[in-house]
Amino acid sequence: MIHFKEIGKIMGALLVLISLLMLPGIIFSIHFDEDPWPILSSALITMVIGATLFFSFSKQDQNIRKREGYLIVALSWVFMAGFGMLPYVLSNQINGFSDALFETMSGLTTTGASILTDIEAMPKGLLFWRSMTQWIGGLGIIVLTVAIFPLLGIGGIELFVAESPGPTSDKVHPRISETAKRLWYVYVGLTVLATLLYWVGGMTFFDAINHALTTLATGGFSTKNASMAYYDSAFIQYVAIFFMFLAGTNFTVIYFGLIGKFKRVLRSDEFKTYGFTLLALAIILYYPIFANGGVSHELAFRKSLFQVVSIVTTTGYVTDDYTQYSQGLTFICFMLLFLGGCAGSTAGGIKFVRHLTFIKNSWLEFKRLVHPRAIVPLMINGDRVTGRIITHIMNFLLIYLLTFVLGALALSLMGYDLATSLGSVATSLANVGPGIGKVGPVDNFAFFSPSAKIFLSVIMLLGRLELFTLLILFTPFFWRAN
Repeated sequence: MIHFKEIGKIMGALLVLISLLMLPGIIFSIHFDEDPWPILSSALITMVIGATLFFSFSKQDQNIRKREGYLIVALSWVFMAGFGMLPYVLSNQINGFSDALFETMSGLTTTGASILTDIEAMPKGLLFWRSMTQWIGGLGIIVLTVAIFPLLGIGGIELFVAESPGPTSDKVHPRISETAKRLWYVYVGLTVLATLLYWVGGMTFFDAINHALTTLATGGFSTKNASMAYYDSAFIQYVAIFFMFLAGTNFTVIYFGLIGKFKRVLRSDEFKTYGFTLLALAIILYYPIFANGGVSHELAFRKSLFQVVSIVTTTGYVTDDYTQYSQGLTFICFMLLFLGGCAGSTAGGIKFVRHLTFIKNSWLEFKRLVHPRAIVPLMINGDRVTGRIITHIMNFLLIYLLTFVLGALALSLMGYDLATSLGSVATSLANVGPGIGKVGPVDNFAFFSPSAKIFLSVIMLLGRLELFTLLILFTPFFWRAN
């Protein structure tokens, strides 16, 4: 049986938190002599509804189980999208439910796809809220609430398990709330450092903080129509590469590195595979860019490294239109949409640990065929991977590919060409942003019909919650009492 009374208080606390996170947007609106009322009224509406929910259920005995955990995570993203789109709607900057939902969901899921045709014409306060939605969704609002809700008498272990990206949820502290807090300390600290470096590199402070928010979230929203291509600066682009790489790394690995536990860093097979793969792919893409672009060796390598890191970490920043070089390079970049960053990072996609598990298990299967009676364990990070985890990963890969195929089929039946259908669903499911076809690096999603935008918004949410957290709600046994 689902305990809905417990959910009410948590949703209320979440909305109050969202309303407080709207405050910086109000401050920027006032600073730039803009009308702060759209964001202010959105914050007030969200605050009042949230406080009403919170105090209505404040006397209930909270007991969050796994079932409630999945439901709370799914509902939290629905609530965040619903109230997060209020500033767009009340300002009349984005007209139509589907457009406002798409832009908000793209932000919260850190996808970075946009329906805006002139970003620079948007009010600065709204642009900051747009960037803030990605920062909120980056490490996961639930991880933040796990750190804060214990102060309200609300437990958090089931929320953390349901929200934590990837098949693992390594803890840096025995207490789950301390784990969440320390991960957020790292997240905030890196965001501040990225802001300072972008600022030193020549960005205005407003642009620097916006790009820092969306870099660490691997979101890719920019304050410029040309994205990172606007800044013809090697320093800024290398700073972006560095922080995109970190954001795509498991945050527990970063934490262990910061406190000097380098053995824990080197013990991560996923991190080593992740770093090697990015470098190898950058070298592979370097030659066609150098040969066809007529640029220097350094610029060709920087372009290739930037595109690889941006796509694989699912950030989606753009410095170049990779679809203009060759069909082969375009296809490679399309395939990169299916990689993803590390588990426990802010990146989307399938995640390297799943690819690594699949490849290792497939290789060991040949050995098992030759020696059918031998016990051949699968080892990741020096630990044995259980059969249950292997089955879970195999099921995830199958459902992920099935979702991609059915999603592309649905869009093609809506009348869109094959390349656009494949590209838009792949990039939405992986939470990347740019794809192929009519949604390439220099294009946007404004041309889609309202129904297609709502459909892609659902695909983004599926990808951000890694399929199972959302799909499990549509199974009959989830709602049964026993």
